[in-house]
Amino acid sequence: MATTSTSSIPRPTLSVGLANFGNTFAPGEWRRFVDLGRAAEDAGIDRVVVVDHVVMGPHTEKYVWGKFPVPPDAPWLEPLTMLTAIAAVTSRVRLATGILIAPLRPAAFLAKQVATLDQMSDGRVDLGVGTGWQREEYDAQGLDFDQRGQLLDDTLAACRVLWRDTPAALDAPTLSFRDIYCEPKPVQPGGVPIWIAGTLHARNLARLVQYGAGWIPIMGESIDGIAAGVVRIQEGLAAAGRDPAQLKVQAPMRMVMGDDKRPALDASMASVPDLVAAGATDVIVTLKAFARDAAVGIDAMARIYKAFDAVTG
Repeated sequence: MATTSTSSIPRPTLSVGLANFGNTFAPGEWRRFVDLGRAAEDAGIDRVVVVDHVVMGPHTEKYVWGKFPVPPDAPWLEPLTMLTAIAAVTSRVRLATGILIAPLRPAAFLAKQVATLDQMSDGRVDLGVGTGWQREEYDAQGLDFDQRGQLLDDTLAACRVLWRDTPAALDAPTLSFRDIYCEPKPVQPGGVPIWIAGTLHARNLARLVQYGAGWIPIMGESIDGIAAGVVRIQEGLAAAGRDPAQLKVQAPMRMVMGDDKRPALDASMASVPDLVAAGATDVIVTLKAFARDAAVGIDAMARIYKAFDAVTG
């Protein structure tokens, strides 16, 4: 796809993905994670994004998107807790999950936890959700992995009504309640924006149309695939009476390797105009690609923003 002039496209937001897992910090040093969030805000970055696994089973070879980044016994810190810590030391940067495996949390508890984070951050939360890929996580909590799609739908339905209604009621296939009070509500009007991840099979497309403020395409999706997906979602939104222009789309920057066999920042950033032309409204950059360890992560934030500004400003 040919590069589009930056003067003809809207400026996207910039997200940085922070690794709340693995060897980002040594044991006992994870409190330093908040320094990365503060550095992102200071650099001008729009959002920080963290990821989720509650527990891990031994069969990481079943991960279908390449080699799983860490062994099963690696630390994996809970994302909403990590974002709460970042919220306490920042005032502007948005706080996102990309993704949270929402069906692994009791729906009412998730609604309360996310609303609390939105209150404490003054309305800066974006909730990216998906079903996950690992059967063992569902087994460990007595949940049916084969029902994960329905569990996600019902969790989102519960969050929606608990964030909106007082009292709230829901009658869904896997849970129901009535005359339930969940206070306080999120700060953001209409509740916390929900970003839905994954391929656009019929059920996920319907989920996006019903609940989604944004789409997180499946890992490895091509630029053309993103463009086609945006068209499908916008058509679905229009048919449902929702404004398709309000759709948010997160897309990863395309990595270009340098002579040192490491990702080259400026060359990689050159993909941003094509991503935006395809419909991306947010570009996410993985911090670890440009910072070999957390000690240089703070400086890398400024370099990432500068390179992004050069192709979008």
